[in-house]
Amino acid sequence: MRAVLQRVTRASVRVEDAVVGAIERPGLLALVAATHDDGPEDVERMARKIAELRILPEEASVLDSGAPVLVVSQFTLYGDTRKGRRPGWSHAAPGPVAEPLVDAVVAALRQRGVEVATGQFGAQMQVELVNDGPFTILVDT
Repeated sequence: MRAVLQRVTRASVRVEDAVVGAIERPGLLALVAATHDDGPEDVERMARKIAELRILPEEASVLDSGAPVLVVSQFTLYGDTRKGRRPGWSHAAPGPVAEPLVDAVVAALRQRGVEVATGQFGAQMQVELVNDGPFTILVDT
């Protein structure tokens, strides 16, 4: 699994002009993608990293601070741009494989007591955020 974590002061995701997920206070936006061979161990590792990385102000984690997380699926994190002018998507897991994995990350975060909002898997989404810092980090399992 792969995620881009952005420290934000607020973030939201819209589908067809309706807000489907939002966090209105400082926390993290987690753009999450899965590849073909990801499984339960990757889900647990990703949820642990999102919840426990000390990347919030004063070296706090989401768990330390009670900060919320907005999780948005984003298969394009596995885009391959090494050849040509068009990205290849063969490393991204197809929807039927990826959706349950992203859902499992959300469930694992919630089991840890994290407040989680989400986007809508497979939808055309507009993500709006205020990046705090700016601070952006890549996490790979």
